[in-house]
Amino acid sequence: VTRDEIANSQKLAMWLDLNGQRMQTGNTKTMIFNVARLVSFVSQLNTLEPGDIITTGTPPGVGMGKKPQPVFLKKGDVMTLGIEGLGEQRQEVVPFKL
Repeated sequence: VTRDEIANSQKLAMWLDLNGQRMQTGNTKTMIFNVARLVSFVSQLNTLEPGDIITTGTPPGVGMGKKPQPVFLKKGDVMTLGIEGLGEQRQEVVPFKL
């Protein structure tokens, strides 16, 4: 998307579902570094092109911290994640091959 398509990059909902169950919910307003600062920093090191993705970490709710039982990814699990106004992606866990 372009700058004019997002009213405020510091107020975008983020989520991750695992096999259809909501596991993580967050918002760009709670990130340690704001979006503008991240884009500025990365663009000093690399030329950013349309479609580039800057990964920033994870919102609250990581599987290892789940109580009473941690949740770990396994073969066949499907993750769907997204950021409001930017889009979604879907990934299936596959076994590592040497």
